[in-house]
Amino acid sequence: MKQYTRETKRLWLRSAFFVLFVLAPPLDLFRFDLTLGHFFLFGYPWTLGIDRFAAGEIGAGGAAVQMALRGLLPIVLVVGGVIWVSWKYGRLYCGWLCPHFSVVETINALMRRAIGKLSVWDKRRLPEILPDGRRIRPSRIWWIPTLFAVVGFAFLWATALLTYLLPPAEVYGNLANLQPTRNQALFIGIGTLLFSIEFLYARHLFCRFGCAVGLFQSLAWMGNKKAMVVGFDRHRVKACTDCDNACDNACPMRLKPRSIKRRMFTCTQCARCLQACDQVMGGPRESLLHWVSGADALDVSDREFGRSDGRREGNRTPGTQSSRCGSNSDGGHLLCGLCDSANSS
Repeated sequence: MKQYTRETKRLWLRSAFFVLFVLAPPLDLFRFDLTLGHFFLFGYPWTLGIDRFAAGEIGAGGAAVQMALRGLLPIVLVVGGVIWVSWKYGRLYCGWLCPHFSVVETINALMRRAIGKLSVWDKRRLPEILPDGRRIRPSRIWWIPTLFAVVGFAFLWATALLTYLLPPAEVYGNLANLQPTRNQALFIGIGTLLFSIEFLYARHLFCRFGCAVGLFQSLAWMGNKKAMVVGFDRHRVKACTDCDNACDNACPMRLKPRSIKRRMFTCTQCARCLQACDQVMGGPRESLLHWVSGADALDVSDREFGRSDGRREGNRTPGTQSSRCGSNSDGGHLLCGLCDSANSS
């Protein structure tokens, strides 16, 4: 069962982050209270110091320092950190943590059981036989749990977002008593409707074209030709002829993992394609898809398929990077704990 370790870890990570996304406001870990006009961070009020300046406790210089330390610095650190990770590893946040992508994958799985496709817009059905040998026979009865999941997640998202703006105790208390205020009811009602439409019809389109966080991650990633990317061993392309496009079918974003990098602009590094190839080929060692980085990633940026000559595993030219995991000379095996290929090599 070792080949499933990576996907199991990803499932636990994104599930835990989804719970954190919902519970962060009630626990005062992070939220902005419109009624008080300031943030809460890890249980403490987080203000910019303007109230102290207005009260005459500090001067203009002190107020400027407070605003820089409490306002500008956290933004620079968070944005800078996200850009750095994205520049080296792509949309890692999207594939491993994002609560919206967790909903995308959950509804994908349910919709595949309902109509044999991951989206109502897909033109063809996916094969009934999965790469691991299991069979999924589509049945319309699965539309019932699919629609329940769509509306349920939409309501949860709308409510959770409202608690980031208003006191969570007030919001959940009013809902428990079935007495939300007019504005609360409008926010949750309209939010549930819009999220339901998005989750049912446009969840992939939002991830690919509508999410600002994902877009900036992709732009940073595309700016680094040596960033971690899925590489295809084109020297063994004949071994791929008997496969029914398992990696393409597994991709939640409806991408083609064997393509060049610019056609994988919205890849979330979820590794579902790697898992599918591992299962079809009989294990990570025989797999045709691997995470590559450094010099090996240049080939994916410039060619139609994976690695260039002289950079195959066990036959690397001096100075080239490992073609597995996400390892490189300056960053080490950042994803060793996530990548089964590195663990089983």
